[in-house]
Parts: sequence; C-alpha cells; structure tokens
Amino acid sequence: MKLIKKLTLGAFLFAFAGNVSAQDFGIKGGLNYSTVSKGKFEEGPDPRTSFHIGFLGEIPIVPKVFAIQPEIVYSRQGFETLVKPIVGSNYKVTYQIDYVNVPVMAKLYLGRFISIEAGPQFGLKVSEKTESDNNSSDENNVNNFDTAIAAGLSFNFPGGVFLTGRFTQSLNEVVKDSDSKNMVFQAGIGFKM
Repeated sequence: MKLIKKLTLGAFLFAFAGNVSAQDFGIKGGLNYSTVSKGKFEEGPDPRTSFHIGFLGEIPIVPKVFAIQPEIVYSRQGFETLVKPIVGSNYKVTYQIDYVNVPVMAKLYLGRFISIEAGPQFGLKVSEKTESDNNSSDENNVNNFDTAIAAGLSFNFPGGVFLTGRFTQSLNEVVKDSDSKNMVFQAGIGFKM
C-alpha cells in the first residue's frame, strides 16, 4: 500500500513538474479605475484613475485549454469622498492606496485568441496617503490586507502580446470601520515569453 502511494505521488509530481517547466512568463501593465462601495460614506465615493504593472506566469494544466496564472502586481488604487461634518463646511478627502496584489487566476481558453479568467486575489498595502483640503497625512486607517475575487477577459495575439480587462471586488473593508470595499477595473496590455 505504501509503495502504491509513493508511486502515485511520484507520478503526480512528475506530471506537474512537466507542466511547470512548460510555463510562460510575462509582464503586464495598464490603467486602474478604482473606487469603493459606498459603505458608511454619506456621499458616493468618486473613482481614482491610476496604473498597475506586474509579472505573471502561466502554468498549462490542459495545454491551450486551461491554465493557472499566478501574478505579482503593483497596483495604485484609491478614491475620493465628500465629508459632511455636523458642524463646519463640507470637505473632500482623497485616499491614495498602493498595493502589491497576488492574484491566482484560473484561465480558460475559448478558442485561440480569447480567454476568460477568475480567481482569488490577495493584496498587501504598501503605501497609504490621505489628503484633505490642502492637508495631507499618512494616517493608518486603511486595512493592511485586502482579499478579493477577480474576473476578466483577455485577447491573445500572435507573438505573445495580449490585451486584458479585469474587475476585482474586495471581500473585506478597505477603510477601517467604514464597511466600504475596493472595486477596481483594470485595462492593460502585456507580453508573454
């Protein structure tokens, strides 16, 4: 029985190692259009436009049909909101939040040129800046970790070039005690080698 388990494990590792050695690597970058769900913000948050850039690997599970695509992406996100205090004038607050995100996408090819992808994303906040009426601060009221679900569509061209669009929705709140969640649309271009 132990021999069968060892042989099965060995065969699985050998098969997986073959797939890992056949993987593609690439780079990607593009625009972010980010905001948050309303949560406890009285006025609906306004979006922030910025950028993302990162690296990816594509591990074929069933070649040209299904793959796993882990990524490491630097993503500039954030939003603006209007604060209406009980006493005093209304003022705008801008949150600039930078993350290192690690999405792990399941990728399904729908023919030669189109693929759809979906999976979890784990983010680590690396920078936070809050600006308000000419005052800026590096307050620590944004959560350090972000867990999200992502889904997207890619158009793949000969030579390794691809265009991609993706939407990401956080599962946990962004600003502490606000019940607001990140919502990010990304449009980009990349190259796989």
